[in-house]
Amino acid sequence: MPIQNSEEILSMSLNSRITWEGCSVLLDINDGDRVLFARLTSGSKVKIGNNNCSLQPLIGCPFGSSFQVEVGKEGPFLSRIFPSAEGNNQEEKMDMECRDNRALVDNNTAQNLTGEDIDDMRRKGVSGDEIVEALIANSATFEKKTAFSQEKYRIKKQKKYAPRVLLRRPFTRSICEAYFKKHAEKIGFLRVDTLSLLLSFANVTAHSNVLVVDMLDGIITGAVAERLGGTGYVCNTHCGITAYTINIVRMFNFSDETCKRIVHSSLAELRPSSSETSSVDQLEDSCTTTCKHNEEISSPSTIDLVSREENCNGNMESVTKAASPKTSKSIKAGEKAPVEAIKSWKENGFSSLIVAAPDLDAWGIMKELLPLLSYSAPFAIYHQYLEPLATCMHNLQIEKMAISLQITEPWLREYQVLPSRTHPHMQMSSSGGYILSGTRITDGSQPQPK
Repeated sequence: MPIQNSEEILSMSLNSRITWEGCSVLLDINDGDRVLFARLTSGSKVKIGNNNCSLQPLIGCPFGSSFQVEVGKEGPFLSRIFPSAEGNNQEEKMDMECRDNRALVDNNTAQNLTGEDIDDMRRKGVSGDEIVEALIANSATFEKKTAFSQEKYRIKKQKKYAPRVLLRRPFTRSICEAYFKKHAEKIGFLRVDTLSLLLSFANVTAHSNVLVVDMLDGIITGAVAERLGGTGYVCNTHCGITAYTINIVRMFNFSDETCKRIVHSSLAELRPSSSETSSVDQLEDSCTTTCKHNEEISSPSTIDLVSREENCNGNMESVTKAASPKTSKSIKAGEKAPVEAIKSWKENGFSSLIVAAPDLDAWGIMKELLPLLSYSAPFAIYHQYLEPLATCMHNLQIEKMAISLQITEPWLREYQVLPSRTHPHMQMSSSGGYILSGTRITDGSQPQPK
């Protein structure tokens, strides 16, 4: 593939449907069996089974493209699959026949091809699809199976001998689903429907100034920034000297304009100078240990994070990134908030608040953050457990700081929708956490804004 100049790379980066060199992608291998994040460069490689395949063929392809592992003279490589070349006989495959599997006996004698025969076909350069067709042709029981069993057998062999890779665009839903499936503890067991409710309850819209406390590695910050679309600000505040890590934000492929809108500021800087700071200092002291712990477990880059997860878990494929030419320096998300913006927030307040801090006391952080909101501004707090939110809700009612308080427990269940076999999935998550939402008010004793 010819080397792209800077103008071509810029035009591709502006088109979110086409990948470009240096962008982050989500690789879905074998229909969700393995999920990993990778950064596309000419030297990046992905290990699928026993094969190391270069990610070079993925550069310049639309998101949603499918690839299949093939073996050529120079070794294994990823070959793109076009929609017209697959699944042309779906009606014939799904044709319901009056057959069942009662007469079939699984005694490992139905397959005539041996392991040596398959290895010999691989050495001769036979493609994975041809191996699958050979296995079907040499199966003594394939024709006797039902259409459903035949399709299941074909998919099983295809995943083993011709694994496929789906190129997905990293956005809020795909990133949250990938983390929740493999490493839910890193995002506080935040499910995608819970995340969508958080954004809805907080009324995150264009040109909003959203205050967030994101201790979930940046999933909340990235989701808010994606919905803002380069307008307004998302300020990730922290109760200490060091800001919380937002490694997940790097996977969103945000433009420089959007990255400018992702800032951070300490809680002490956002509070009015006339307010008492003793409670803030006490809260910062309690957070020091938590901040240091987050720094120790955080990873400097997205690819290092994924690789370490894969080494510990063994379910996700490893990604190797080779040295690539240096590109022009881009704006980094999560820089210090501008002085003018902080001054405006002190005078007018934030338009909404989202808190996702499982390591902090919900009421302790809310009584410091709520005065930073403008009056009638909505807020939403996420926690994996109910008790901290119930205590926070009770205290907010006593102090008369908010109205329309409610605790919501989201519940989501996926359904399999296929011909003649539609039913709920047998395995699902038991809980997606809890959300406390409400609207900030004044009780009359608080000082009125200018």
